[in-house]
Amino acid sequence: MNAKKILLRWMSLNGHAVSIQADNPPKPVRAITSSIKGRRRIHIGTTAMPAGLISILPLIISFVFLHICSAQEGAEWNVEKSSHFIVYYKEAPEDFIKHVIGNSENYYHRIASDLGFNRYNFWLWDERAKVYIYNNILDYQVATGQPFWSGGNASVKDKIISSFPYAHDFFETVLAHEMGHIIFREFVGFDNNAVPLWLDEGVASYQERSKYSQADTLVREAIGSGKFIPLEKLPQIGEQFSMPADTAQLFYTESFSAVDFLIKKFGKDKFVTFCQSLRDKKSMDRALASSYSFSDVGQMQEAWKKYLEN
Repeated sequence: MNAKKILLRWMSLNGHAVSIQADNPPKPVRAITSSIKGRRRIHIGTTAMPAGLISILPLIISFVFLHICSAQEGAEWNVEKSSHFIVYYKEAPEDFIKHVIGNSENYYHRIASDLGFNRYNFWLWDERAKVYIYNNILDYQVATGQPFWSGGNASVKDKIISSFPYAHDFFETVLAHEMGHIIFREFVGFDNNAVPLWLDEGVASYQERSKYSQADTLVREAIGSGKFIPLEKLPQIGEQFSMPADTAQLFYTESFSAVDFLIKKFGKDKFVTFCQSLRDKKSMDRALASSYSFSDVGQMQEAWKKYLEN
């Protein structure tokens, strides 16, 4: 029987993407997310689905999940090592893996230098960072639980970066961004709650400056249109698992612009002193006051906005 197979792409619990194949499948179901006591649940609308498929749908999903997970666990990882990185991969092209290693080593040296950070941990031997390259976007999403738009992510404390071959802008932005997170947190402290999310993301985004060449213009437009997000509200916005694309873009753009302002206006040395104050367990306001003479984040925000007007 040569029935046409159509691929249904379905988002499952926790944002995992699942692919199921069916002959002449019904229209895709509609998923509505809700939050109950902090836990996300998925409500599935079944009005467009035949009763027969509804009854076996849980079995299909379970089978697909078990099949994918067992395939992931059963396959052996190939390993390539460099001075500061260990790259794990299964079916990724060898030329891609060579580029991963080359770019990783380049960013390792460049990022710390750009930020003015002195290294105390040199990522050698057992301390090398690990990069996991999954076969494709589906394997990556299932293994990491990342949303569909993610091209890479980092487990910062463990120095682990995950992605898949030819993720959009992986070498130019994703790899630099995730390594920026690791190097910054290694300097200020992995469990340092004094570091706000906008600063963490701003430093990481600072490593992909070409992407944010129009950042100041976009922030000025947001201020003029009333869409500007105050710095004290950025952490709540950034912690949302799902947000509109324009909100996500503004979150990262503002974060980059704020860090860029501190470095351009006052210099790299003061930025290092500011980060050292945070590392030494000073509060955000005290760190700003000791390095820039701002009394608090609000005063820094006003100086940043005035800087953008000129």
